[in-house]
Amino acid sequence: MLVKQISVFLENKSGRLADVTRTLADNNINICAMSIADTTDFGILRLIVNKPEEAESALSEQQFTVSCTSVIAIGVEDKPGGLAKALDILRDNGISIEYMYAFVGKTGNEAFVILRVENPETAIETLLKYGIEILPNDKIYCA
Repeated sequence: MLVKQISVFLENKSGRLADVTRTLADNNINICAMSIADTTDFGILRLIVNKPEEAESALSEQQFTVSCTSVIAIGVEDKPGGLAKALDILRDNGISIEYMYAFVGKTGNEAFVILRVENPETAIETLLKYGIEILPNDKIYCA
C-alpha cells in the first residue's frame, strides 16, 4: 500500500528543473504529482510518476542525484475539513508527519495527499481504522 516517490537533489541553477522534466518526457514518464522545497543553493524535488523505477534510472543516467522512497497516499474529501480529519487522526495517535503535499484527483471530489511518516505501517493501520482511504499504486500512478 506504499507508493514510490522519486526525490531529486537539484542545484538552484536556471534550467535544472527543465532538465529533469525533459529527461522524464524523453523516457515517456508522466509526472502525476510534484513538490519542491528549496533554499538559496539547492532544492529537493519530490515526484510521483507512473514509472518510478524507470524514472530513477533515467535521472541517474543524466547525473542527477536521485533516490526512491516509500510514502503513503491517502484520499480525503475535497472540501473544508477533509484534510483536517486525517491529520487529526494522526496527531491524536502520536504519528508525526515528516512532510506532505497534496493534489486533486482526476475523478470524483477527492484530493490525494502524499505523506511521509516515520512508521508508515502504523500510520496506514491507524488511518484505515478510522476510515481514511489508503490509495493503491494504480490509483496514484497516472497513465
